[in-house]
Amino acid sequence: MRTSLTERLGIDFPLFAFSHCRDVVAAVTNAGGFGVLGAVAYSPERLDQELSWIDAQVNGRPYGVDVLVPGKIDPGAADPGAHLLDLVPERHRDFLAHLFRKYGLGLPGGPMEPGADEAGRRVTPEGATGLIDVALRHPIGLIASALGPPPPAMVDRARAAGVPVAALVGTVEHATRQVAAGADIIVAQGTEAGGHTGEVSTMVLVPQVVDAVAPVPVLAAGGIAEGRQVAAALALGAEGVWCGSVWLTTDEAETPPVVKRKMLAATSRDTVRSRSRTGKPARQLRSAWTEEWDGAPESPGPLGMPLQLLLAEAAMAQVGQAAESGNPGARELANYFVGQVVGQMNQVKPARQVVYEMIKGYGDAVERLRGITDA
Repeated sequence: MRTSLTERLGIDFPLFAFSHCRDVVAAVTNAGGFGVLGAVAYSPERLDQELSWIDAQVNGRPYGVDVLVPGKIDPGAADPGAHLLDLVPERHRDFLAHLFRKYGLGLPGGPMEPGADEAGRRVTPEGATGLIDVALRHPIGLIASALGPPPPAMVDRARAAGVPVAALVGTVEHATRQVAAGADIIVAQGTEAGGHTGEVSTMVLVPQVVDAVAPVPVLAAGGIAEGRQVAAALALGAEGVWCGSVWLTTDEAETPPVVKRKMLAATSRDTVRSRSRTGKPARQLRSAWTEEWDGAPESPGPLGMPLQLLLAEAAMAQVGQAAESGNPGARELANYFVGQVVGQMNQVKPARQVVYEMIKGYGDAVERLRGITDA
């Protein structure tokens, strides 16, 4: 099949696969889609290593990189001279210690690991610059900005390198703002999606964004894990689809084993939008972690980004280790970002197989529609 983006980017199928796992990115790209590596988990040095590995695997086929640059962060963290760990209030550290005791994990190490400050800076325009510079030194075919308009420096660097800029949005207003900031491709992401989302559903959002930003191409995201959902997205006017959750139960995925098992057993009602992992609303598996932060009387409430991100990710690293060791409390707390399509994700498969099944499912859906219209 052909759309404006398959022609522009030189891919066989307009399937964009967001993942924090380099293996998924390479597998989808080599299967004819377009893998996109989430960069926020990596230091610039580590990102360079990951992209060099992908370069060696894909033999010149195009792939992309996604950076997280929110429009708003915690006011204290906006000060480039601030020490981020010092901005985490004592009551939030105390609540985390309370959770660890309640669920039998002992005492948390807290957000004090080496490099935590640098990790938190990656979600600021200044801190993301290092990741952007590394990405553009590789033969990427796209760079994406999540959560906020792409910073001018990002647009300028990408333009100079001849790399299209994509931007994720959850409202029509965000979409027009992103185009004004220089985005070449808009990813309209419905509330069903995993990770950071707004409140508007994909079926409603996509056609509104398509109409608002034309002729800028739009990718549909949120609630897409099968070929018939791809066909529906294209029927709404999208030029392709952006998928993240469906890769989390693949063989290659970075998903912790205990969380992968939870996903395989989950229904679409087992996710929740919560600020408890990053400080901004992000859809994830409902767990004791989300319930405690969002509903416990003693909860101080999540911090803003990136402070909650530092607190939560350091804690979740310990939770994951304890959960794999069999700790029942840790298994209750463990969770990860995932969309409502988790209810369809009930088998572990290679990423390549997922791609091929989506292509076949798309073809079957189109044939069914032809049968209806020809009747």
